[in-house]
Amino acid sequence: MAVTHFKGQDVELSGIELNVGDMAPVVKLINSELKEVEVGGKKDKSQLLIVVPSLDTDTCRAETKRFNQEVAMLDMADIFVISQDLPFAQKKFCVSEGIDNLMILSDYIDKEFGKNYGVLMANSPLKGLLCRAIFIVNEYGVVSYKEIVPEVTEEPNYERILEAIKDTRV
Repeated sequence: MAVTHFKGQDVELSGIELNVGDMAPVVKLINSELKEVEVGGKKDKSQLLIVVPSLDTDTCRAETKRFNQEVAMLDMADIFVISQDLPFAQKKFCVSEGIDNLMILSDYIDKEFGKNYGVLMANSPLKGLLCRAIFIVNEYGVVSYKEIVPEVTEEPNYERILEAIKDTRV
């Protein structure tokens, strides 16, 4: 079982642990218009899956805003931010923070993404939420990059992620 940390305490992650080289499962999530959107699997472009516990935290807000700026010129990938916030709250967040280069999706219904990607926190005060993680899925549906951020309250390694997404070009 994979582990992350919340304020220095071990947090076990439940679900199916995915690793680089694994096929990324297709999962249906909900967008701000309450429509289903599929992530994972084979697509025309690579997919950058940015996983956060809640957009209503300073770290998640900062991370989402940074990716919104960094990926404005990227055309080689579809970019998704996935949390368990309700779609209404996600929409409000995007409007208030000027998020327009990312698709924000919710895993609130049955936590299918968290279970199938192994990023559902199983203990701690954040039990039941998604941890902070990044997956890059290439156009063939294979996980080409994975980062479980070691401390949920910290941001991921942006430079490494942006380099990895550029490396997925065919």
